[in-house]
Amino acid sequence: MDIGEDKLKQLLVVPGILTKEQFVAAQKFAEEKKIALKKALIDQDFISEEHLGQLIAEDLGVLFINLRKLVIPDEVLKIIPQLVAKTQKVIAFGQDKEGLRVAMVDPRNLEMAEWLEKKSGQKIIPYYATSNDIKNALSRYRAGFKEHFESLIKSQLTKAAKGTKVEDAPIIRIVDSLIDYAYENRASDIHVEPRKDKVVVRYRIDGILHDVVYLPVDLKELVVMRIKVLAKLQTDEHMAAQDGKFQKKLSDETFDIRVSIVPIVEGEKIVMRILSGKSRTLKLEDLGYGKQDLEAMNRGIRKSYGMILSAGPTGSGKTTTLYAILQILNTPEVNISTIEDPVEYGIDRVNQIQVNKKTGLTFSKGLRSIVRQDPDIIMVGEIRDEETADIAVNSAMTGHLVLSTIHTNNAATAFPRLMDMGVKSFLVASSINVIVAQRLLRQVCINCRESYAMDINILKRNLPAELIGYLTKDKKDVKELRFYRGKGCKECGFTGYQGRIGIFEVLEIKDNVRDLIMQRANADEIEKAALKNGMTRMIEDGANKVLKGVTTVEEVLRVIQ
Repeated sequence: MDIGEDKLKQLLVVPGILTKEQFVAAQKFAEEKKIALKKALIDQDFISEEHLGQLIAEDLGVLFINLRKLVIPDEVLKIIPQLVAKTQKVIAFGQDKEGLRVAMVDPRNLEMAEWLEKKSGQKIIPYYATSNDIKNALSRYRAGFKEHFESLIKSQLTKAAKGTKVEDAPIIRIVDSLIDYAYENRASDIHVEPRKDKVVVRYRIDGILHDVVYLPVDLKELVVMRIKVLAKLQTDEHMAAQDGKFQKKLSDETFDIRVSIVPIVEGEKIVMRILSGKSRTLKLEDLGYGKQDLEAMNRGIRKSYGMILSAGPTGSGKTTTLYAILQILNTPEVNISTIEDPVEYGIDRVNQIQVNKKTGLTFSKGLRSIVRQDPDIIMVGEIRDEETADIAVNSAMTGHLVLSTIHTNNAATAFPRLMDMGVKSFLVASSINVIVAQRLLRQVCINCRESYAMDINILKRNLPAELIGYLTKDKKDVKELRFYRGKGCKECGFTGYQGRIGIFEVLEIKDNVRDLIMQRANADEIEKAALKNGMTRMIEDGANKVLKGVTTVEEVLRVIQ
């Protein structure tokens, strides 16, 4: 349902929810980004999606429903066929003696309501739900993954038994299904691993790999061939590693899939990375930063020069943090250039360079070229060698804001790491604004979350003293602590977890820290000074998220240790 600008103004400005200036700013943002005004209002944080939905529902004279907070029984969901639900943007979410409760993008669609009444034989009780909420809820229609593939493969083996060649199997459908189910299950990577007697397909969901389906070994070469064709790779090359990329459109989103193929003993192993556009629109507050850390980050971001570093191992969300910062900085008044390996997401107005070792375009050479392009802001995908570190630090010293990542275990160890690369201590002390170290941990599934209490003495026997200290901080005479966990449900694949969030330590460079760097102090001394300045360590941030019911103690220990 399209909400016009006049109606939105009536709902938001007239009652004083937004000022005229905020509304005009959102209009300009919508025009600039070529998006709907409703989306611009939400993206600019002038109003939350839920609050706006409630106002629209009230204006329409119906109730508002947030489908993300519900577990919808399968028998209720399937009252409305999937095709109808998708095209008409309607979801059945509950039924009782009063009738069938249906979430609709347009509750005024009387024709749809009449059709539903005839089909279900029940009175229809319409609710307003946002278009985005219904789009996400449509994924609940997916059939069981294993059952789908068992049926698909069985039909092909039957054809083969009747004399049809295995090569005639609908390999396109099989590969498409692998990607579709991965996307719907929020997987970041698809692993296709040939074994002696089968092909194992594994998904990385919320950072953990899961075996999801086994394909017959007869289909091994066909799967590899199909993916090579999609990624425009050499189909006759089987003994060399190859990298490629292709695009896929699903659920109104077009996203990139990065492909890596390497030869192993049993054939060719494939890893496909799903680069969903959802990640590039995340804000810093969405990533899990606390109020104090956000303030420190914003102080560093608002400086016109200096360096902001994101530290952590592979897969800790460093690049996502940099993209979130770029989203804040990306305005028409500045020139932003990046050198990345690979370029994960295209960003409007940002000049992005892809590292290409075949042509000699390395991080250092690309960075040298960027500096001659009159940039205000530079992003370097990773500081991994002496030359790149030297150019990046000197760029930060000469009036540029430089963003980059570095592989260190915590924030304080980034300083000795840079000095080990040959950067002078006074340059390190003078150039860096903020270093943020981070990890990603799984969140407790809100659909099946339950609380439980644990005796403090049992915890002391099983948890590190440091973590116990943070869990009991500011508490007196603690006899037990209350935690949260997921029981396991269909929404989370019976894992008890759904989605990931970051834990952080944000080290803002202040005078006492700067003096220690100049003296080439070790990481422990620097960390102690940062803690005196109010820095929160990652393990403390994790403990805070445990006490708030966001995650579990086990997750914090897994990612910290």
